[in-house]
Amino acid sequence: MEEITKNNYLCFLKSALSKDNNHSSINFVLDWIAHQNKQVEVSVTKICFKELKLWSFDKKIIEHSSKSFFNIEGLNIKTNWGSLTNWHQPIINQPEIGYLGFITKDINGILHFLSQAKVEPGNVNYVQISPTIQATKSNYTQIHKGSKPKYLEYFQNVKPHQVLLDQLQSEQGARFLKKRNRNIIIKLKEDEKITLYDNFIWLSLFQLKELMKYDNIVNMDTRTVLSGISFGDFDNQVFDQYNLIKSKERKFGSDFLRSSFYSSNTFNSLESIISKITDIKCNYYLNVSKIPLNKLNNWKISESEISHIDKKYFKIIAVDVKIGNREVTNWTQPMIEPSHEGLCVFICKKINEILHFAVQLKLECGNLDIVEMAPTVQTLTGNYKTTKKGDLPFLDYALNVAPQQVVFDTLQSEEGGRFYKEQNRNMIIIADDISSELPENYVWLTLNQLNGFLKFNNYVNIQARNLISAIQYV
Repeated sequence: MEEITKNNYLCFLKSALSKDNNHSSINFVLDWIAHQNKQVEVSVTKICFKELKLWSFDKKIIEHSSKSFFNIEGLNIKTNWGSLTNWHQPIINQPEIGYLGFITKDINGILHFLSQAKVEPGNVNYVQISPTIQATKSNYTQIHKGSKPKYLEYFQNVKPHQVLLDQLQSEQGARFLKKRNRNIIIKLKEDEKITLYDNFIWLSLFQLKELMKYDNIVNMDTRTVLSGISFGDFDNQVFDQYNLIKSKERKFGSDFLRSSFYSSNTFNSLESIISKITDIKCNYYLNVSKIPLNKLNNWKISESEISHIDKKYFKIIAVDVKIGNREVTNWTQPMIEPSHEGLCVFICKKINEILHFAVQLKLECGNLDIVEMAPTVQTLTGNYKTTKKGDLPFLDYALNVAPQQVVFDTLQSEEGGRFYKEQNRNMIIIADDISSELPENYVWLTLNQLNGFLKFNNYVNIQARNLISAIQYV
């Protein structure tokens, strides 16, 4: 079994480093995405709540007539974390666990991922690269009366030896109430025949990461699945072998690879990190209770939106959707529309010759277990462009960093099935000039340590996972 696991790690590694031996070029893929956008008819129109079909809204809750899919509910949150200890807000309650999954197989000796050009109603640019399957339980059990998602049977009938990755991972803790999805990657035999539909394409891990350098091309669900991929623990000989592929343009690639490989030279031991998290969970509480939407303090309800009185955070809207190539081509639904663009930043520093990540332990009202590991800077509910200097740790540093320190900087979309045109700036920064001393709720972790926590449920939040998925190694 250990040999099989090591081979899987090497398959992922080889795919992540494959600059040349790919099934298609990046330019071809970008043209293919543009073609897919032209092929599908999309119309998304804001409507009043009373125009929602199969949804009821009595100003207390928004729910589907099937009692499936999701609800929009009100929450009263009480905590002893931070300066704001009690607030009200709407939230998405979707207790179902859905599939986010990739089918993979070797093509020309390189592991490729079967990727879908998928339109979600909230996508900024409509078509984005999604996993092979991206479906809620209500979707794949056909509550919506539409057809089953393509390739569903491969995941429902998967054999244990085909599974390369299988994890339950959380969704946005400020927008979803304790929501999780099954992130899964399965592998077919190289000679196994599989139908390739028009809006599907085979891409290597290198290509998927390369496409993340473009704004709003790779969707959030793809990013969360890929974030779970690790390369295991390898010795110097293996590292030196692959370090020969180091790209001159991507000078930080080998540093990230070393941080991913090495389990030694860490600033903090695994035991001390777990102890810190345990201490926080024991000393802080998060009490969440449901209340009617019309009882939310500082929120107002109109015919077409539920919004904060100060026009902050986000609002609940309703939309009429027409998408030509979906299992159901026309429907209405509520969505969350952000009030501003957010910012998610990982700041990294070499400690003991190994790249470490400044990880924030962050409480969000929808978290399953009080806190999760978050990026160094995560500001989604407040406008970072108007935040006062010094109010948020590391924000000023991130916004004024020298360009040569920035490894990654793009706009990435949030989940387009629930969030309307929400995009956040995602950055990874190398900052060897900052102190090794961190604020109380921060801790240094190597990429190897983060990958270890990713194997378990509800440790690393989705914003951190999105950034981890974007890391390139060549």
